Amino acid sequence: MKVDVLLGLQWGDEGKGKVVDVLTPRYDIVARFQGGPNAGHTLEFEGKKYVLRSIPSGIFQDGQLNLIGNGVVLDPVLFQEEAEALEASGVDIKKVLKISKKVHLILPTHRLLDAASERNKGGAKIGTTGKGIGPAYTDKVSRNGLRVGDTLLPDFREKYAAACARHLKQLAMLDAADIDIALLEERWLKAIDYLKQFDIVDGEYFINNSLEKGKKVLCEGAQGTMLDVDYGSYPYVTSSNTVTAGACTGLGVAPNKIGDVYGIFKAYCTRVGSGPFPTELHDETGRTIRDLGHEYGAVTGRERRCGWIDLVALRYAIMINGVTRLIMMKSDVLDGFDTIKACVAYKIDGKETRDFPYSIDEVTVEPVYRSLPGWKTPMNEMKNESEFPAAFNDYIKFLESELNIPISIVSIGPDREQTIIRSL
Repeated sequence: MKVDVLLGLQWGDEGKGKVVDVLTPRYDIVARFQGGPNAGHTLEFEGKKYVLRSIPSGIFQDGQLNLIGNGVVLDPVLFQEEAEALEASGVDIKKVLKISKKVHLILPTHRLLDAASERNKGGAKIGTTGKGIGPAYTDKVSRNGLRVGDTLLPDFREKYAAACARHLKQLAMLDAADIDIALLEERWLKAIDYLKQFDIVDGEYFINNSLEKGKKVLCEGAQGTMLDVDYGSYPYVTSSNTVTAGACTGLGVAPNKIGDVYGIFKAYCTRVGSGPFPTELHDETGRTIRDLGHEYGAVTGRERRCGWIDLVALRYAIMINGVTRLIMMKSDVLDGFDTIKACVAYKIDGKETRDFPYSIDEVTVEPVYRSLPGWKTPMNEMKNESEFPAAFNDYIKFLESELNIPISIVSIGPDREQTIIRSL
């Protein structure tokens, strides 16, 4: 058996949570492979809305197992809040969720370091969510991190104390030394005790043994390709590998075990925080897209910047990820527009290119647009592809021609029922 991968192709917020929830009945296991509680995956069904930050989006299905893989960084306090809310809604979470021993922990001091570092950047802020993600990954790559498996060792408190002491020295250098962490620490250690009630496993063996037994696995990514630490719009990126390769390192899966790669994108583009955004709209059209699409961060509540779809960035993301199937989200947001625009190329220094440049932060990018007629038809109650208006079918054909990959699923609303499966 091979694992399938589902990930975002833009700057995050593409709607991955809903799609994982829709696809989960086809799988036995859903595994999160990177990111932290800065990622909010929103699911809506039966008139209720749920936001998942660290827990895989397959948690609401019956019988499927879920794994938080070693590529994730986990805040025990936020995890406890999330898990207890799910328990209150009727999910037997301890039965269906497993956590890899190699998951790195976000400490209270990581959050303090995140805030202090961002504050000291002044006008050069990255736009971090302040959840301690970056400092936790920094400790990981500098070989100073604490992992979930460490909580099971007899010297865990000593390891934790040493990490805190190191962080406090760093905070002093950032002029943030006068901090009483006692209350934060007390709550964090209680959350560690809660975390230890879960099935803590060797994630790589769990996944590979499951594949040998013929189990079907869906790997769930967080954020989006254009926020990847290596291939995104650096330095305005997240701290992990959000691309398909991240599923290999974040779960312990060999490259030859990757099957289908589902790439999710919106029918337009959004971005949260700082960083370049070539197709951003600073006009009434951008505001209309934001309002109609309810484009506010699921975790932070921040307004998302909105713009037309960027096919230069999308083609790049498809190449990097080896996408085999495309999933288009929020097409219903564009139902009322007379004209839909798509960026098919960039003009840089007077030269037109279809390639994504080394840095879009250091050059002036002028989008080259193609205009298409809008479909001017409400689609959120449609049940079948046969009901699509002709102009919308033309939009799909245009995108498939530009991207050279079939669009297998089209989302026409936030609820799991508002999903049209064209081919799988």
